[in-house]
Amino acid sequence: MFEKKAYDGDLIAQYTLLSKQLSALLEGEKDQIAILSNASALLNQFLDDVNWCGFYLYKEDELLLGPFQGLPACVHIAIGRGVCGTAAKTMETQLVTDVHDFPGHIACDAATNSEVVVPLSKNGSLYGVLDIDSPTVSRFSEIDKEGIELFARTLEKYL
Repeated sequence: MFEKKAYDGDLIAQYTLLSKQLSALLEGEKDQIAILSNASALLNQFLDDVNWCGFYLYKEDELLLGPFQGLPACVHIAIGRGVCGTAAKTMETQLVTDVHDFPGHIACDAATNSEVVVPLSKNGSLYGVLDIDSPTVSRFSEIDKEGIELFARTLEKYL
């Protein structure tokens, strides 16, 4: 039902369809781990050229590793530190074309060269972040950013 397909349509239409698939996948589910696990799996399956896709959750004044797809990752990230911590602190999406140019970048995977991180909120407060890494410099475009933000807003409805 949720297999990756080659689409002839534009990227915005693909992200819109992905968000609809996410809603169908999560409908009726209440368990947060199941929700985040399936969301990371669906997004990882959809995106090409990514080496990590998952969540850091806000707990005890830091970001703690949550469900993800990829190699083992950093477990604790301070708010304001690295790309994820910056997204959490500012509550703004971070689109980083080259992580090596980002002050304080945390290198969990040395293969990562670009990253997009979208903050997630629940009841108006920080819930965590959605973090996606790629081994390719400039992998994520503004359209990817908008599409991933749409995915995150859809996901927030189920948190």
